Amino acid sequence: MLSMTGYGKSEYKSEEFDLTIEIRTVNNRYLDVALKAPKAFLPFEDQIRSVVKEKMTRGHMDLFVTYVDHRTGNTALDVDFDLAKAYIEAGKKLKEAFPEVNDDLSITYLLKNPDLLQVWQTEEEQANLLPALKETLSHALDALNEMREREGEKLKNDLLSRMDTIEGYVGSIKERAPLVAETYKKKMYERIKSYLGEVQPDENRLLTEVAVFTDKCNIDEEITRLYSHISQFREISKSRLVGRKLDFLVQEFNREANTICSKSNDLTVTECGLSLKNEIEKVREQVQNLE
Repeated sequence: MLSMTGYGKSEYKSEEFDLTIEIRTVNNRYLDVALKAPKAFLPFEDQIRSVVKEKMTRGHMDLFVTYVDHRTGNTALDVDFDLAKAYIEAGKKLKEAFPEVNDDLSITYLLKNPDLLQVWQTEEEQANLLPALKETLSHALDALNEMREREGEKLKNDLLSRMDTIEGYVGSIKERAPLVAETYKKKMYERIKSYLGEVQPDENRLLTEVAVFTDKCNIDEEITRLYSHISQFREISKSRLVGRKLDFLVQEFNREANTICSKSNDLTVTECGLSLKNEIEKVREQVQNLE
């Protein structure tokens, strides 16, 4: 099993540049990668996502890239002249509207605006950086998955323990279920006797009523399916990527538990059914964090 919650980090250091990648993940229905990196890494975004998809299928990921370049002379700056012109025109309008305000509009002032300048790497820089980026990202993902496996093993042990608890509740319900009809028959007989006194009730009518009641509250199928679900849960838990399968299976657990509670006309069965639903909900919450 793999937990969707984890952390991984990897560093790359050379004479040319230092690169650090940190990854934090939490649960999410789909794979969602939020890249937080310098603009110089924008050309590599597709490659980054491709590497991530090779080692993760679900979860929200915050991917942080820190980059320090020790090289000189290879960096290119691209100026957004249209945006610069718009800033200058806006400055002129402000000057006309507020002539009493000091005008400090200058090239130096414009250069302080980060939107006007974009730092681009030369082809040589990109050729050197991409292999290092992929290597560092791969190592960070490996570290992340190691942590996710450890967390997943803890979740697995907890979930299997809860399956034992659920199986115990189902066993109690199975043991009590055959007694429900007999209890109903005795209560009905006593109620009729209290109304009729010494008059003997029609035994056939009484048996017919009990048979109808027994059919309505019969939960043998639900119990059988719950045992089957428990067996499937344990078998699926042996696999690595189980989140979606177990999520669907837990919904089936809930459906059977709800049916048992709705059919039950017995306090003991109802109490066991409610405890069963409570345990299933705990399992559902844990399964949400599995890939």
